[in-house]
Amino acid sequence: MKSLVILAAAEGEEHNPLVPLWEEVAIALVVFGILFFAIKKFVAPNFEKTFAERSAAIEGGIAAAESKQAEADAKLAELEQQLSEARHEAARIREEAREQGAQIVAEMREQAQAEAARIVEHGKAQIEAERQQAVTSLRAEVGTLATGLAGRIVGESLEDEARQSRVVERFLADLETANASDAGKDA
Repeated sequence: MKSLVILAAAEGEEHNPLVPLWEEVAIALVVFGILFFAIKKFVAPNFEKTFAERSAAIEGGIAAAESKQAEADAKLAELEQQLSEARHEAARIREEAREQGAQIVAEMREQAQAEAARIVEHGKAQIEAERQQAVTSLRAEVGTLATGLAGRIVGESLEDEARQSRVVERFLADLETANASDAGKDA
């Protein structure tokens, strides 16, 4: 190139800077063709390959993210369903426990009432037994006193047991009759 410029200067022609030299244009075209061929042959395929790989990776990542999102949504729905079932189960268990508690309370009340009734009946029976014992004891005492008193009044001894028992029975029968008639008058 330098040689061309020197040749042109030597011939004495002036060169118009707006018009390129045909040699320079030819050299530029050859260099451009070589560069175009090298870029098309070696660089562009690598760019295309890298671009395709990145596009595939991005699309694969998006697809994987969408599938993971779908899986997460399904898992969330499943967990919500399980949580709902667990809440229903807990409510059912609480209700059963409440019913069992009420049943236990009712059974305990029944047992307490039965125990109270048994204690009252036992007490009544014991009182009745003690009353009978007191009546028997009183009859014996009243009989002894009555026969002693009757013996003093009559003036003869009533030590005979059969006679004593008849007198006591008669006396108590008279006493009960008198009490019954007094109770009838009061009413």
